Amino acid sequence: MSNMHRIHWFDEQIRNGHFPNSSWLAREFEISRRQAQRDIEYMAISLRAPLVYIAKYRGYCYEDQTYRLPHLYMTEEEQRVLKYLAHRYRHYDHEQSEVVKRVSHLLERFTLEDQETWKSPLPVFAAPPKQLQHFELMSHAITESRKVHMHYRDHAGERQFSWCPLKMISQYNADYVVGYETDPVQQTAIRLEGIIHVRITNETFECRSDSLLGGWEEPLPVRKPFVAEIRLKEVQQTELWQGYRIRARQDQIHSVEFYDTDAFLQHLFVNEWEELLSPGWLKRKLQQSAERMIDRLAMPSKANVE
Repeated sequence: MSNMHRIHWFDEQIRNGHFPNSSWLAREFEISRRQAQRDIEYMAISLRAPLVYIAKYRGYCYEDQTYRLPHLYMTEEEQRVLKYLAHRYRHYDHEQSEVVKRVSHLLERFTLEDQETWKSPLPVFAAPPKQLQHFELMSHAITESRKVHMHYRDHAGERQFSWCPLKMISQYNADYVVGYETDPVQQTAIRLEGIIHVRITNETFECRSDSLLGGWEEPLPVRKPFVAEIRLKEVQQTELWQGYRIRARQDQIHSVEFYDTDAFLQHLFVNEWEELLSPGWLKRKLQQSAERMIDRLAMPSKANVE
């Protein structure tokens, strides 16, 4: 059954003043509470429903009573095609990949079918094999509620830990896995491309805590941008530095926001600036990239050797 049918039921309950919640939705349609909460997230994020959770009634209402659900009707086949295209574009890793991934994000707003029940016979688009393998392993672990052992790397360094994966999300053109290590209330999101190695264990876990499920009653946290402090030759008169937002400026020192580290490193290579002040991990990555480039330039060509 399309989740749009469930969403219309949820909308009707709100308009009748019943303050529905994810437990009501799960019980009415015999689905998991986690799946019901995804329907509510879809209403808030994709359909822009002004949902407000009222603790007194343990349910939702609309902050703006004039809101109406958009009339979006698609056949199941059309939904499958859009779902496939969103998946395909999200894993595109070639020229203009960032633009293509933004298109994927737009397509996902119109795919109404649940991720865990989607089984398309369409071929899978070519993606970096290692990342795609991690995606499939994590999806299987989430379905089976099994813990994984993970070797993970981010800007803070490498570490290994056991992890209870709960769901996959996509934000700012990147894939994340939401889960926790030991305490279900302490949920975090890790970036899929930061996984070096993952192994599914035989140990299972159970999502039964009300505090865990209640945590999803609020919208997902927005990923904060990285901020680089850069001394530029001239003070910028606009809010952007070659497309990157300037959060603050003090004389020639500018605080510049960015999300994609690799893209920002390329930006630093091709644009003029005086000094990269922080963060330290970005300075080290830039230095390493520059050293590798110098090493390649220093290598003798075959013509010179001969």
